[in-house]
Amino acid sequence: MTALPLMMGLALGGCDISGASPAAGLREPGVTRSTEIAPPGADPGTCWGKIVSPATIETVTVQVLLQPAEVTTEGVIRQPAIYKTETRQNIVRPRRDTWFEAPCDADLTVEFVSSLQRALQARSLYRGAITGVMDAGTRAAVRRYQAPEGLDSGILSLAAARKLGLVAVRQPTGG
Repeated sequence: MTALPLMMGLALGGCDISGASPAAGLREPGVTRSTEIAPPGADPGTCWGKIVSPATIETVTVQVLLQPAEVTTEGVIRQPAIYKTETRQNIVRPRRDTWFEAPCDADLTVEFVSSLQRALQARSLYRGAITGVMDAGTRAAVRRYQAPEGLDSGILSLAAARKLGLVAVRQPTGG
């Protein structure tokens, strides 16, 4: 019995990706960027990240008895049993899409990314230079920051940006 490993893919959508921005260098395995991808009911002009957890599939191979062996009363096998091998796949865990709101490319300025790097550095998660570039080291630090909250992604979520003090927290409207 074998099980395929759980693999994580990421996609970020709903953002304007035209032009060069610090996030334009965001390239890691399984990461794609598109302006058409957003969760159903997303507000226009918002940007989203998506983690796709593919289904985990287990392959099971069994021997099925088609015809039993013919055995004499003395215990001599006259005709051996006939078996058929069947292989089937079972879904152990179905595919899961996890959406999260993310800052748009236009918001990922050199100043914003520099502030992000400083905030992660203050929490001992980022050890690189403050460059204002969303590079592999910055994405790895973002992943380390977000993972304990259940978001294993190098794409900064809007919730994490708010928690780091980089984006204003929405206040409930009074009524």
